[in-house]
Amino acid sequence: MTTKSTHPLEAVFHGIFFACGALSVVFVIGITAYLIISGLPAISQVGLIDFLLGQVWNPGKEQFGILPFILTSVYGTIGATLLGLPLGLLTALFLSKFSSRRVSRVIRSAVELLAGIPSVVYGLVGMIVLVPAIQHAFNLASGATLAAAILVLTIMILPYIVNVSVTALDAVPREYEEGSLALGATDTETYFKISLRAARSGVATAIVQGIGRALGEAMAIIMVAGTVANMPELFESVRFLTTAIVSEMSYAPYGSLQREALFSIALVLFLFIVAVNVLLNLIVRRKED
Repeated sequence: MTTKSTHPLEAVFHGIFFACGALSVVFVIGITAYLIISGLPAISQVGLIDFLLGQVWNPGKEQFGILPFILTSVYGTIGATLLGLPLGLLTALFLSKFSSRRVSRVIRSAVELLAGIPSVVYGLVGMIVLVPAIQHAFNLASGATLAAAILVLTIMILPYIVNVSVTALDAVPREYEEGSLALGATDTETYFKISLRAARSGVATAIVQGIGRALGEAMAIIMVAGTVANMPELFESVRFLTTAIVSEMSYAPYGSLQREALFSIALVLFLFIVAVNVLLNLIVRRKED
């Protein structure tokens, strides 16, 4: 009697769960379709090669080359990942395997606080503290540079790498580590060679989230990196893909080629994030197989 009465309720919840999952897919498809429809006219008018490989962005002369933006975003993301990934993984290992519960609780709270700080606060602190420090340290005309952006992005992606990596490391079966220790491996060897390898799918997810945050950040970066469309150099003011959209979308006339080109930049950014996500997932699955 009870079993029969719960079947309709289960069917309702199954339908709700399916609808929620399908809705998320619809959102992704809708965003993709909108960016394609809005961005392709500018790419077709400017030309794919000139748009992607052009080095001059000058809306007044209808020159829309985004190569400086692409390279700046790539260099900034790679730099932040190279700095943030080792620091984040070592912190995650310490929290999951080495630290006491009290210390782990305090540090985890601090990491979660970092994740909750608005990006504009990171940008404000970077603009007030980091930018002048770089300017004086390297005797520059302005400290708003790619180097400042990389350092700010490194701090901003740390919470994502640490939190997801800790969760993945905590989920590693204890039997794996006990077997390694029983064979004579030290704690450090076990955690680096066994635990990290077993948690590689979670670590890959952490990397994807960190890269996505670095690629998608705009407000903090525009405050510490400047808005000059230069080819990327470590101690020069630069413009990222995101900051190009933020700095010009508000005054680009509706229906203009400039506005369509900005939508094209958003399309390139979206496809780049999707490609990175798919590539990392394929690498992880191949290693697991």
